[in-house]
Amino acid sequence: MKKLKLFKIHMGKAGCAVDIGDGSERGEYVNQDYMINKLGRPHRAVSIMYCYYPYDEGWPKRASEVHTRKIKDIWGFPYDDYFTYKGGINGNTNDEPFNQMRDIRRHGQDVILTLTIDPNATDDHLIAIAKDLRPFGQMFIRINHEATGNWFEFNKRCTYKEVADFYTRFHKIIKQYAPNVSTILCAGGVDESTGKIEKEEEFLEAFQETDIWSLDRYLALHWGWPFDIADDDTNKYGRSSEEEVYDYFEKSFKRFTEVNNGVKKPFTLSELNTDGDVAGTFGQAESIEKFYGFITDRKPEWLNSICMYQFRDRGRLGLEFQDPNNAEIGIEQPLFHSYKKIISNDYFRPVISTQSEISLPAVLRWGSSEDAEGLKAVIEIKERPEFCELHFDEDDDSNLMIEFNGKWFYKAPKTKFVDLMPVFSDKPKSCKGTYDLNIFAPPPTGENDLSISDGLYNFYSHINSVPYIRIRYSSVK
Repeated sequence: MKKLKLFKIHMGKAGCAVDIGDGSERGEYVNQDYMINKLGRPHRAVSIMYCYYPYDEGWPKRASEVHTRKIKDIWGFPYDDYFTYKGGINGNTNDEPFNQMRDIRRHGQDVILTLTIDPNATDDHLIAIAKDLRPFGQMFIRINHEATGNWFEFNKRCTYKEVADFYTRFHKIIKQYAPNVSTILCAGGVDESTGKIEKEEEFLEAFQETDIWSLDRYLALHWGWPFDIADDDTNKYGRSSEEEVYDYFEKSFKRFTEVNNGVKKPFTLSELNTDGDVAGTFGQAESIEKFYGFITDRKPEWLNSICMYQFRDRGRLGLEFQDPNNAEIGIEQPLFHSYKKIISNDYFRPVISTQSEISLPAVLRWGSSEDAEGLKAVIEIKERPEFCELHFDEDDDSNLMIEFNGKWFYKAPKTKFVDLMPVFSDKPKSCKGTYDLNIFAPPPTGENDLSISDGLYNFYSHINSVPYIRIRYSSVK
């Protein structure tokens, strides 16, 4: 075993960040060990979907568990059929979504909490939610998304102006009680017939106040799922060209900037996919390849990130299709392989820069998946190895995300061994060269230490020992 020479590195923003949805009304949460192993890398952020209707009968049970009457569409329950947010007033942060948030963050990703919420909720509820989110570092909250639609319960209870005013009220509370959390407004895009944003007057203040602008748009969508089948003689689906959708995003950002007095804000495509129910499974993959190809070719300065909806789905909006016989099993779709190739493009990968040589012990700062300090070692490979392993000291209790030649591995506290051989599974025998081994240390519990001065934004890990690497080019005789 050989001890590694280390350099200090920094992980920063990608040209365009990639996020992914994990769980919704259409699918269950999939743990991050599985997702990162399958996709070969973490995302910038993972979006999870919850709802908060604290005054409703049956709350906090999920709507479909309490209200069993027959419905005509998936939005026919008395409140949105997302998993229910168990925090808030008299809440329990040892329940969901907090365990999922911890899972996401200890795997080196940021959290996007998509939360539909009763606009009649009083400030004390909103303050309690904001306080719940303080330990989770630099994260995002998407409040009452698709806010100019008519399907969510919050739109059925209030006018668009009331929904917009609620967003602004909640945003200001977040800024006061949880400034580590960035707010995402997902409302209407530009209406080409008028050149204005849909419901522009009602949402003007919200557009100006929010931290981030966003839109949800599908290249194809079967909104009648699961109550009918998209076919030529049905009318509950739609489809647009990739060019048309790209132009819609670009024109919407331009108008967002105009109504914000020329000041630009980060813009994210917070739900994007092509529904395989409409385009077919192969057509879905081809459509997404084409759209992401526009991004890598054109490199639009207006686009900050894209969120793929979603990892596993009960319908055909996932990289995996949930096995109807066993909800814990996912069946890879053609889109899975296309998307895995897409996110290997350097334009969608965080930029890792080398700074200076460093010795141990060292302190590593984790700010976010777009701002983190790490360690690098350069590994010499003579040919394709039979064994390539990282070994950690017996007392090593670190929580690490490790990148080796572009593939990422997770090392949990107490884990003493990481097998790097998957890097070489598709390489020829003659793969001699130098390989970067990059190591970062996100918070092992998924939470920051709020007792330190900058604990809202940063987590610090003390790295005391160097991992050893074992490389053999032949089997043991």
